[in-house]
Amino acid sequence: QVQLVESGGGLVQAGGSLRLSCAVSDRTFSNYAMGWFRQAPGKEREFVASISTSGRGTYYADSVKGRFTISRDNAKNTMTLEMNSLKPEDTAAYYCARDRISRDSNSDYAPTFRNYYDNWGQGTQVTVSS
Repeated sequence: QVQLVESGGGLVQAGGSLRLSCAVSDRTFSNYAMGWFRQAPGKEREFVASISTSGRGTYYADSVKGRFTISRDNAKNTMTLEMNSLKPEDTAAYYCARDRISRDSNSDYAPTFRNYYDNWGQGTQVTVSS
């Protein structure tokens, strides 16, 4: 069974930066698009960013575009989210997730809707103070 473990969350002041990591136990990691989602109290889990199997295709929610950068290292089975210029509204539990279907390792597409992901980590809390 695939396992996904997030790390790197914490408390940061507005304008600061954090780097989240997702370690994935998956023998076929390079065949799956990956994504980051977040969920604040009382709100639905929302899309943040996703990345294709090749790493060339990246997608971002409008709310984080220009501030966050998603990347992956298929040799290390890891995915990262660099978060800069953090705002209080970025406060949420952040989850990494794996695409529900296997794709070619050179695909440039990654889904952006949460229903296309079916393997999830336990989340890491990001809190941004004003």
